[in-house]
Amino acid sequence: MSCNIQLERKLLQFSTLSSFLFAVMGIALGLWLGSLVIVFDGAYSFVSLALTLVSLAAAAYLHRDKTTQKTTQKKVHSVTHSQQVESGVIAFKGMVITIMCLVSFYAAVEAIFMGGRNIDTGVALVFGVVNVVGCFINYKVMAVYSGKAESALVDAESKQWLMDTVISGAVLIGFTIATGLKMSSYAHFAPYADPVMVIIASVYFVIVPLKMTWGALKQIQATRQISLTA
Repeated sequence: MSCNIQLERKLLQFSTLSSFLFAVMGIALGLWLGSLVIVFDGAYSFVSLALTLVSLAAAAYLHRDKTTQKTTQKKVHSVTHSQQVESGVIAFKGMVITIMCLVSFYAAVEAIFMGGRNIDTGVALVFGVVNVVGCFINYKVMAVYSGKAESALVDAESKQWLMDTVISGAVLIGFTIATGLKMSSYAHFAPYADPVMVIIASVYFVIVPLKMTWGALKQIQATRQISLTA
């Protein structure tokens, strides 16, 4: 399969801009409200932004390398080299997201031992709705066009946005529950909703980047063996 270079570049650029907007919005609002889970969501978008820039750099490097192919042997070497670079980028993404989940888990556990966090759940609910819709739109764009682009990098982007969509959905559900707790006789549990959401999200979603990393490392090993026998 040959990669649609122009479409791949446009999709990665679109993902970069979207990640930047969600990162700024999430981190700024999370710090203002004192919400760990919103900061977590914004930090994930910021990490996605940095990783998308890595993908753009990798894509530019790979396509520049393809333009220098002259012989069949060089083409075979270039294909395996491209696969190794793509897999390396994906593995790097997976490891960075895994580290972010672990750090967030630690911060949330610490917050629980400190008595939780009181936040304005009304503003948080509005943020949750906007975030879920926005992330889902980005995921659909990446998922629909990743097949047309025939790019492993774009496919990895779609998985990142899927994770962000589900995280945002979990945040929205969590704030809905926290709002209900505040209006009930269990209001004293409401401050714990925010850090508990972070713990659940970080534990559950660490599985996806671990799978990404493991699959990419296996691909690197496979292509390395091919290059040695070529």
